[in-house]
Amino acid sequence: MTDAGTGKVVVNRVMSLDGFIAGPGHTMDWVFEHMTSATFPEVMAATGAMLIGRGTYEVGKRMSDENTGYDGGAQFVLTHRPPDEPDPSVTFLTCDIEEAVATARRAAGDKNLEILGADVAAQCLQRGLVDEILVYVLPVLLGDGVRFAPPGLDRIDLEPFSNVQSGGVTMLRFHVRK
Repeated sequence: MTDAGTGKVVVNRVMSLDGFIAGPGHTMDWVFEHMTSATFPEVMAATGAMLIGRGTYEVGKRMSDENTGYDGGAQFVLTHRPPDEPDPSVTFLTCDIEEAVATARRAAGDKNLEILGADVAAQCLQRGLVDEILVYVLPVLLGDGVRFAPPGLDRIDLEPFSNVQSGGVTMLRFHVRK
């Protein structure tokens, strides 16, 4: 296998104060009420590729009218069922999680690989593939939706190393202890 890139593998999350990364029905409109791609531009600048799951990809497609303007580099979607209609802006992967991370890290080069999507992130965390977790905590309580971590995820110890506030958004960063 070719060497992977030298950047970090970073789980990137936007989260409500009550621990949801998406609202009921996987809604994400609440995110754009509080932040834009300009809120923390250093994160986007450090990102060379993104690995997401099929569900997150579908939510993103539904939200494309929002035009968030986030450029995280090459996009990879890990899925058991690639779409019938190809998307020229995305590479669909049907391999295991370790190979998907290695492929996306190669594309990221010396920048970070950003992991989005609850299931893909949980798989990466369970297999010890994550270096860092970045969480944007937004000032909203959703009450229901997609939790930050799915039930059954084993304990993972973290080491906080940064917290920054921009308006009502707080960015927390943690190293994953290995």
